[in-house]
Amino acid sequence: MSQTLLRYTRVLEIVGDTLKVRVPPGEDSAVAVRFGDLAVISAVDGSKSLAQIIFIDHDVVTLQVYSGTKGISTEATATFLGHPMQVPYSGNILGRVFNGAGETIDGGPDLAAEPRVSIGGPSVNPIERSVPSRMIRTDVPMIDVFNTLVESQKIPIFSVSGEPFNAFLSRIAIQADADIVVFGGLGLIFDDFYTFRKAFEDAGVFSRTVMFVNQAMDPLVERLLVPDMVLAVAEKFAVEEGKRVLVAMTDMTAYADAMKEVGISQERVPSNRGYMGDLYSQLARRYEKACDFAKGGSVTILAVTTMPGNDVTHPVPDNTGYITEGQFYLHSGMLDPFGSLSRLKQNVIGKTTREDHSQIMNTMIRFYSESRDAAQKQAMAFELSDYDLQLLKFGDLFRDRFMRLDVSMPLEDALDLGWETLAECFEAEQLLMKQSLVDKYFPKETHGTAAAE
Repeated sequence: MSQTLLRYTRVLEIVGDTLKVRVPPGEDSAVAVRFGDLAVISAVDGSKSLAQIIFIDHDVVTLQVYSGTKGISTEATATFLGHPMQVPYSGNILGRVFNGAGETIDGGPDLAAEPRVSIGGPSVNPIERSVPSRMIRTDVPMIDVFNTLVESQKIPIFSVSGEPFNAFLSRIAIQADADIVVFGGLGLIFDDFYTFRKAFEDAGVFSRTVMFVNQAMDPLVERLLVPDMVLAVAEKFAVEEGKRVLVAMTDMTAYADAMKEVGISQERVPSNRGYMGDLYSQLARRYEKACDFAKGGSVTILAVTTMPGNDVTHPVPDNTGYITEGQFYLHSGMLDPFGSLSRLKQNVIGKTTREDHSQIMNTMIRFYSESRDAAQKQAMAFELSDYDLQLLKFGDLFRDRFMRLDVSMPLEDALDLGWETLAECFEAEQLLMKQSLVDKYFPKETHGTAAAE
């Protein structure tokens, strides 16, 4: 059935990339347009731009123009399309690259005839969710052993500026045992965009990857659309095809900064450090899309959140921490075992993983914590005991074998290496572990303690 498009000519003002139009109420005294719907802005020279409704105040509708308002005057007209932003969805989008407007930018075949799905829908009804109970293997020991990633988990990578967080994110996306990876790039420079794409291609996983990229030179408003596009596609693959989908996004701080700029152009009163008061709810609306569907697959969200000035109390990481189920803390080229946390790891450790997983995790973290105390004693020129020397040796081996970002090995190999590392530094009776596990897994031939060496 055809739908009559609504066209209005009363442009009130243009501020930044936003445009305000007066829309008279309909028959039921309500404005005849809806929040989030699209509109086509027609300038007097005949050029057209796509825009989205971002605010409605009685009969005044605020539109965010994707390509900017340059060349648009108050003589322009707005034609409302009656539907929100839509993105192509089918098996043909695998191996393709889209921009923030949902258009292909890889030079491949046109996807205009493909089915489309609206973005920005509600999160899943809790009754349709299952309790997370399956591990996602990443072959990163600091994740698999110590902070296990669980299907349907929403978890950020908190990173200090200057750390190789993009390279780390691409490596996880490549190595994770997911059926499909949906990547979202927010404000990426071209070098980073090219690096992600080349990494996926070189690893042979591009055929099961979809990329939505907003580059730094692209319109700011498209940065706000990328997470919704990524999550809409991921949800369709999970629900309709039962796929295990990993969503990888970078950087959510750039997304929040774009929200701040749009809010300022709307003359909204900021709440904390210039960010709008709805920052928490806007982030939660996206993160809550993570789900283990009772009658389908799953959507797992792994998103980089940079911390300006290494400040974990910055509004973006601070609000994110209340929403997500833990975080991976990246600094000094390593994953910090004390700043990192996975609140869902207890759902899989020892249940779907090897019986010694929990004991190895706890014991190695305990020894590493003590090794840092021993290192402080050494730095302050205190006399070291034989046990302190054992701890120092263990700390060095732990950082080199487990904490470095370039270390890659399956979970079982990492657990075996954990036993070997413990055996190189300590005697069996020093471990304070279950004797049955020590008898089964502790290497019978040790290399001697640090004190003996």
